[in-house]
Amino acid sequence: MKTLLLSAALLITTLAYGQDSLKTVQLDDVTVYSTRANEKTPTTYTTVDKKELGERNLGQDLPILLNFTPSLVTTSDAGAGIGYTGLRIRGSDATRINVTINGIPVNDSESHGVFWVNMPDLSSSLNSVQIQRGVGTSSNGAAAFGATVSLKTNNVSKDAFFQTDNSVGSFNTWKNNVTYNTGLMNDVYNFEARLSRIISDGFIDRSAADLKSYYLSGGRYGEKTMIKAVIFGGQEITQQAWYGTPEARLTGNADDIQELIDFGGEYSTQAQLNNLRNSGRSFNYYLYDNEVDNYRQDHYQLHIGHSISETLNFSGALHYTRGRGFFEQFREDDDLVDYGLSNIVIGAETITNSDIVRRRWLDNHFYGTTYSLNYNEDEWDVTFGGAWNKYDGDHFGEIIWAQFAGDVDIRDRYYEGNGVKTDFNTFLKVNYQLNDKLNLFGDAQIRTINYQTDGLDSDREAYDVDTDFTFFNPKFGLTYALNNSTNVYASYAIGNREPVRSDFIDANDGTEPEHETLKNIEIGIRSSGSKFSYEANFYHMNYENQLVVTGAVNDVGAPIRVNVPKSFRMGIELAGAYKLTDDLVWSANLTLSRNKIDRFSEIVFASFSEIEHKDSDISFSPNVISASDISYSPIDGFTLQLLTKYVGKQFLDNTSNNDRAIDSYLTNDIRIAYDFSFGDVKNLGISLLVNNVLDEEYSSNGYTWGYYYGDDQLYQQNNYYPQAGRNFLVGLSLRF
Repeated sequence: MKTLLLSAALLITTLAYGQDSLKTVQLDDVTVYSTRANEKTPTTYTTVDKKELGERNLGQDLPILLNFTPSLVTTSDAGAGIGYTGLRIRGSDATRINVTINGIPVNDSESHGVFWVNMPDLSSSLNSVQIQRGVGTSSNGAAAFGATVSLKTNNVSKDAFFQTDNSVGSFNTWKNNVTYNTGLMNDVYNFEARLSRIISDGFIDRSAADLKSYYLSGGRYGEKTMIKAVIFGGQEITQQAWYGTPEARLTGNADDIQELIDFGGEYSTQAQLNNLRNSGRSFNYYLYDNEVDNYRQDHYQLHIGHSISETLNFSGALHYTRGRGFFEQFREDDDLVDYGLSNIVIGAETITNSDIVRRRWLDNHFYGTTYSLNYNEDEWDVTFGGAWNKYDGDHFGEIIWAQFAGDVDIRDRYYEGNGVKTDFNTFLKVNYQLNDKLNLFGDAQIRTINYQTDGLDSDREAYDVDTDFTFFNPKFGLTYALNNSTNVYASYAIGNREPVRSDFIDANDGTEPEHETLKNIEIGIRSSGSKFSYEANFYHMNYENQLVVTGAVNDVGAPIRVNVPKSFRMGIELAGAYKLTDDLVWSANLTLSRNKIDRFSEIVFASFSEIEHKDSDISFSPNVISASDISYSPIDGFTLQLLTKYVGKQFLDNTSNNDRAIDSYLTNDIRIAYDFSFGDVKNLGISLLVNNVLDEEYSSNGYTWGYYYGDDQLYQQNNYYPQAGRNFLVGLSLRF
């Protein structure tokens, strides 16, 4: 890999100094052309530009900045939008959303998860974000089973600038960054660099985050050839707030808290009991002072675009991502045998349990190449593209301290495993303009996956997988122009998705999880005018063999997912903006949906009884999601915004049980901003963001578990992730 990076550097140098004939600047980067939708693409999408991203970019993570886009729900473990944050789109979580940066896959190859905390302040270096809902168009990396999120880093800047963005706010939150851009040098070269730090104590107790990041880019933009290197990364240290807050603690009911103590099984020491009884909504189960997640991730990208002719263009990229880090845990009175340790004999006493501090590590490499060839002439717009990517990741656990050490040495590994995944896809997209009104679209992708593992998983069980998948993912549709400002579209797309690492680990003996298939219909209308614009669409997402949590657990208590034969998501999405006056603009969106499993079997632990549910709701899939943005700008540079978000009730599991649900919530944010320039200052921006201004008490995420005891009595525990009440961020931005 070092050889690859040195070769890339040499190529940059050669193109930068050895081709004097390239004089005309190519200002439009081509890094995302092949995977993004446009006005002729018959799919449902929203594009958020740099200005919109920057308006609320005061330190909170990217999911929070996208909170007001259609069908999107956000969550934050620490409760204030910094640290571990996540998003769901149409009820689908990050493991079912394809995410790329400049066309390069971001989803973890084994879990399919996206960990935004590993890319702090990336928003400050983004030019735009496009969200394609549903299967979308062919992309690279993990399959899109709810949406595709395409991130595009900054374009070339003609003008040099220095910018610093600083903010401070509730929970001892600070953000500081500096960005320098050279502008176009000799009308050809451009370089940009950013350094950032974000810190916050978090709303939840002991949920602090210390996030550092950098971004570097450099390129040569010629008449026919563009070459651009992009390097970015970050180091995050976050205190863990993964456990959530028990419902009994949120309600504060003394009887419920006592039941939690009697039956929950998690509270045995006086310190734990005091923590549970005396804390409030900001309760955190973890008391160990170094219960942290510590991870570093660096991304290297080299992009090349070349105009072969007036109608034929090529773009390609090499990429490498290096990730390594751990989360540290204090474990009270664990069985020594669970760590492969022998019992300890001291005199006449045999010790079988010990307090232990452990670290679970990830150490991985992800690298590959992407390519696309575009032909555009007359009525034809054809793109042939794809990618080859490989992941090589080690999983291992260390014991760094034990109350009773026995024969264990510091950093002894109690499990080790390796996973190697190779992913190849190639696709052909065709837009054909049949006449002035009608555009036909076709998109066919072939994707192959090989996944191999060896060693032990974290429960010291053998983890041995060697499996292959080959998927064919066709998509076709049409777009019809009703007039110059309005078009309608319809499409049908098929997507296939392989199981993730945990599905293989937790599968019953002798069985393997099956892949999932999604058949997606999108029908919509888009219209844009000087005062009024709107979008409306209907979607139907029909799943075969969707993997869902059943309530069953394996021999160490971890939840197991199984395939359910039939399930679907169906809804309508409405979005629009209206210019009420020259100073006042209102934009809003609304999603109404049904999200159902045809037949689902719940298995309850201990009795292993099976309860069948028919036509039950898919967990974490609210039937109503809406957002509103009222923006008032009475003078140049001044903006006053009222931002409102409503999320309907969400079920914690697939039983449609109202006692296992997240209540609906309505939040309001206020933003006040003023931008002006003077002297050598190109822009001075002052902003105030008050989140949850009405101090709504709500939770945005959670989970549930339970078991039978005694004479078939059920104990069920709900844990939630409460979000902060009224809080604020104040920002100051200077651009020279």
